[in-house]
Amino acid sequence: MEYTLKEKGEYKYIEEGEGEVLLLLHGLFGALSNWKDVIERFSNDYKVVIPMMPIYDMPVLTTSVKGLSDFIEGFVKEMGYTKMTVLGNSLGGHVALVY
Repeated sequence: MEYTLKEKGEYKYIEEGEGEVLLLLHGLFGALSNWKDVIERFSNDYKVVIPMMPIYDMPVLTTSVKGLSDFIEGFVKEMGYTKMTVLGNSLGGHVALVY
């Protein structure tokens, strides 16, 4: 199954399904496709959202777990999410803990 990369403002993301938001954060060398099985399993019951973190596009001085956490905070505000479950893989897990 292929997923459409959506854009809103400065953010790129995948969004599949309806319901409570399940926000997935990829790792340093991860791709959005790493979450394929999770999307397939949970998109029937949740709105599965995977933002593309700008790990290689951020200015060097702000490329950090805190900088990425700030990016995710901006994404969540832009999308208007108020309640969600956040899961992260590798670096995404660190970002989730700081967020």
